Amino acid sequence: MNSLSRRTASLWAAAGLLSAVAGMAAPAAAAAAAAVANYPERPVTLVVTYPPGGTVDVVARLIGPRLSAELGQPVVIENRGGAGGMIGGAQVAKAQPDGYTLMLDASNHAQNPAIHARMQFDTLKAFAPVSLLLRVPNVLVVAPSSPIKSVQDLIQAGRSEGGGQLYFASAGPGSAQHLAGELFNLLARTQLHHVAYKGGGPAMMDVMSGQVPLMFASMGSAWQHVKTGKLRAVAVGGLERSKAAPELPTIAESGVPGYETYEWNAIFAPAGTPPAIVNRLSTVLAKVLREPAIVERLAGIGAEPIGSTPAELETFRRAEIAKWQKVVKDSRLKLD
Repeated sequence: MNSLSRRTASLWAAAGLLSAVAGMAAPAAAAAAAAVANYPERPVTLVVTYPPGGTVDVVARLIGPRLSAELGQPVVIENRGGAGGMIGGAQVAKAQPDGYTLMLDASNHAQNPAIHARMQFDTLKAFAPVSLLLRVPNVLVVAPSSPIKSVQDLIQAGRSEGGGQLYFASAGPGSAQHLAGELFNLLARTQLHHVAYKGGGPAMMDVMSGQVPLMFASMGSAWQHVKTGKLRAVAVGGLERSKAAPELPTIAESGVPGYETYEWNAIFAPAGTPPAIVNRLSTVLAKVLREPAIVERLAGIGAEPIGSTPAELETFRRAEIAKWQKVVKDSRLKLD
């Protein structure tokens, strides 16, 4: 066989190989498209990055049954708490991006990258945004017997010579309540000291008893104690007054311009999840969050239902990461 013949034979062989590969790829692509079109065909696991009993878990168990009804498949809630949401996050980051493993995360999704120099995953690269579910403002709470009756009382006490002896409690180092207090220090030019607890419950108990003067708590967990008189609410952290307590001023309007802290919940999927699945989930969640019964339950804890698009959540989380990176830098916080 001459060289021209050998070259021609090689070209035909290559063409045959490409044809065979294309023949195999076509059924695979068709199967993948069918899987997306028929989603979901089996139960969906919703990994909650916090332990049972907290606000994040309450939200999961509130929307889980309605999400299940809309999808036509069971939604199995799996709590994987610890390390400010990073244990559950690491699990979901490694999951198959097929829409059958989702993550319900909270504010620490954006705060952890600002606090921790070393993480098991890159938050922005590991997760596909699905929907921002809700936000609930932090609320400045004190014991009923506390002399702090206004934000100005706190500012005055926090700037005095003894201001360095005024403490605020949080659920732990780097928690949303911790950073809410550090933001207050920066904007109000106070010197409040942080006391970290192993969870929001123990921290709140010590504020109720007067062991620690105050806490920038989540309204979702603190409001039940405010209503029973075990805590006194001083002001809310949102830019607008809460519909749950319109009589309460905001911290911003009380002499700390620009102060804004919310705790929020959102659903994410592993990066690489097909956009059609992500968009379907986002649409279904928005529908669920408009249901009157859901709106009423969330309003009872001061939460504002949102139900965003994936693009809106992506913009939101990037802004949140940038905000808390600046707070951590300006506060010179070192947690790692």
